[in-house]
Amino acid sequence: MRHNKKFNHLGRKKAHRDALLANMTISLIEHKRIFTTLAKAKALRIYAEPIINRAKTDDTASRRVVFSYLQSKSAVNELFTNIAQKIADRPGGYTRILKTGTRLGDNAQTCFIELVDYNENMLKEKAGKKAKSTRRSRKSAPKAEAVEAPKAEEAAE
Repeated sequence: MRHNKKFNHLGRKKAHRDALLANMTISLIEHKRIFTTLAKAKALRIYAEPIINRAKTDDTASRRVVFSYLQSKSAVNELFTNIAQKIADRPGGYTRILKTGTRLGDNAQTCFIELVDYNENMLKEKAGKKAKSTRRSRKSAPKAEAVEAPKAEEAAE
């Protein structure tokens, strides 16, 4: 029985799935954005975010734990030096998934997954936008009656 086993197996055995997710995490850390299928991106987010969260504390134990998952010195170094500075004040949600449509060959849903603090275009939009005030309709009925009431009195005189 598979009670409470909700993660996506991605059609692979455990060792293959772990290798796939580790390699995708290394690519995500090094390139800041990767294109993949939606199912793999959702599985990658579950795998990568605890690893990225571990980089907030830069000590030997954290580096060893992260290295045990990734097995790439360059990715671990990048994670603990550059990425850790940008995510220091963020409480979670280090990745963003944006859907890009379907793949031509097999109609699989494709997307790209990126690190949130590294998308310069979205950061510019966020800083440049001003808070809009909502446009509400005026309640013209009470004002119209108040304005028309003196006119009715003038007509009666």
